[in-house]
Amino acid sequence: MNDTNIQDIPKIHTEITRKSEEIGFTMPSDLYVGSFLKTLIASKPNGNFLEIGTGIGLSLSWMIEGMDADSKLISVDNDQELISIASSYFGDDDRVEVVCKDGADWIKEYSGAKFDLIFADAWPGKYSEIDEVLNLINVGGFYIIDDMTKQPNWPAGHEDNVIELTAYLEQRKDLQLTKMNWSTGLIMAVKK
Repeated sequence: MNDTNIQDIPKIHTEITRKSEEIGFTMPSDLYVGSFLKTLIASKPNGNFLEIGTGIGLSLSWMIEGMDADSKLISVDNDQELISIASSYFGDDDRVEVVCKDGADWIKEYSGAKFDLIFADAWPGKYSEIDEVLNLINVGGFYIIDDMTKQPNWPAGHEDNVIELTAYLEQRKDLQLTKMNWSTGLIMAVKK
């Protein structure tokens, strides 16, 4: 098996990658994470999904491709420039709501339906507001985080944050957890 041979890359992905390079966006999700998210989302027909950390929309493009016609997705980021770009690609899809807001504030204020999958790709929902985010997941729903193995752009001391977060997730009785030393280092948890 050759896991680098990814066949189902979203058509818009090439354009978003080009735009990332044009504006100097240096934190894109990789193809493995995207493919993984697309597959998990496809397992939840009529699903309700959340992405915290839209960035320029690379992982969002994969998530949308995995959704069926009756699913909904909210993607949150605090960077107006990036949200404007992501909205230009996905704003016409009535299944998708792209929100420009601080992730921590959004999490604290959200009072809608729970989610079948949450991809936390920002500090809020991953290193802060963790309990609040985990409470937003349906039983049987997925919690996905990436960048859990040392990355070149990590600030000094960030490895301690990763160790603490991993230990916290491992001790929770309401999660079934799998750690994957693959891609950028993933943790997948399912709410029990």
